[in-house]
Amino acid sequence: MLALRLARGAHPLVQIRRLAVAAAAAGTGFLLLCALGYAMGHPGATQSAVLRLAWCAVPLAATVHLAVAVARTDPGTRPRPGLSALGLGPGRLALLAAATTAMACTLGSLLALLFFLHLRGDLTGLPFDGAAADLLGGGQSLPLAAALTLLALTPVIASCCAALVLRPRTSRQSSQPGHRDEENPRQPTPPAPAPTGLPWGVALIAVGLAVETYAATADATADSLPMPGRMAGIPVGVLAGWAVTALGLALAGPGLTALCGRLLATLRPGAARLLAGRVLREESRRIGRPLGVVCAVAAGVIAAAVLYGARQPQVGPLTVLGAVLVVGCPLLTLATAAEESRQARAHTTAALVRLGAPRSLLRGALALRAGALFAVFAPLTLAVAALAALPLAR
Repeated sequence: MLALRLARGAHPLVQIRRLAVAAAAAGTGFLLLCALGYAMGHPGATQSAVLRLAWCAVPLAATVHLAVAVARTDPGTRPRPGLSALGLGPGRLALLAAATTAMACTLGSLLALLFFLHLRGDLTGLPFDGAAADLLGGGQSLPLAAALTLLALTPVIASCCAALVLRPRTSRQSSQPGHRDEENPRQPTPPAPAPTGLPWGVALIAVGLAVETYAATADATADSLPMPGRMAGIPVGVLAGWAVTALGLALAGPGLTALCGRLLATLRPGAARLLAGRVLREESRRIGRPLGVVCAVAAGVIAAAVLYGARQPQVGPLTVLGAVLVVGCPLLTLATAAEESRQARAHTTAALVRLGAPRSLLRGALALRAGALFAVFAPLTLAVAALAALPLAR
């Protein structure tokens, strides 16, 4: 009930972010139900049905990533002075964030179920009744337990991940440099330590590209996995290598972001460069990982365009929906992380304005941060995409 009250009284921008999570959950739930409908309508195509269900894991992961990012920026679940005395400590607020996330994802799952039943022809009286009955197993009784199990995947996984990410920190963690006391936000804190995942990220990128090259050149016909949208199959080893490469980009993102900040503050920097570099170093963990995920998705899109652009594959509506989720959710997650970063340094920005810092200085620092990130991550994305598509293009 408290989660519902906080959801009703939130800021319109917060409501928009929650609606984005609900829309992503609706799209993912609809894809899962479509895989179930295909299995019902094609009882002999077991392997194809399992493959369709397996491909739903990618938009599911993108949706959960977005839901966790929105839960982190939800002001209704952020510790504030006096809440602990009312029994709303960090642990209860983490559970509240999980409940709010579950509500948004459940709403999306219910919308997916209604739309699925409408396209099957089970719900009448609206346009496009039964428009996809042949593809979704229309005319057969829907296994309610299987449908509810698939629809519960997104709310359960997203709420558990939100509770895990927002769980209370231990006393050892809260004493580390860079930890901010949310109940005393004006208390000065020492600078956060630099991210340490850059060497591991670079190593995983190299390993992933090596696995892709070996799998593509060994035997392109063995263990070929069909792609969505009637695209040509790709060896399983190539997909495994690409997954490792994407993980490496996500791990290397915070370190590369901190490196950008360090480069901005070298060679006699001015006030704008110092401010931009300090912000990038402080917020490298918050925005670096979503930025690395966006780079991985962008590299995959570029590699797919290089491989399949000339062949013009037949792409259906479900493939388009999955692509929109896989591309749109990381972009929304990055935007949400940027908003969280802005909220985290709101007190610092207000202090600079009170001290007489011109608005042009803040805008210049913002432009420097964006330019430095683009100058580092754009060539990296293009290089990874070219190296990933090179073995398959032969």
